[in-house]
Amino acid sequence: MASLYILIPIAIMLVCVAGVVFIWAVKSDQFEDLERQGSSILFDEEEPEKKPTPQSNDADNTDSSHHDKR
Repeated sequence: MASLYILIPIAIMLVCVAGVVFIWAVKSDQFEDLERQGSSILFDEEEPEKKPTPQSNDADNTDSSHHDKR
């Protein structure tokens, strides 16, 4: 019976904390757009095409390509 005097206030405090967190989430628009996040995992986004970077071979490199032009 003595444990109820401790557990009931703890339970009431937890409910109050959960209520405050829920009210904060609603006021800060956490529940504004529920569809976008759910559909983002289902559909691929279009990625912009990347420009190919020139690949250099070691055989094609010459000393003149590494010198600064002055």
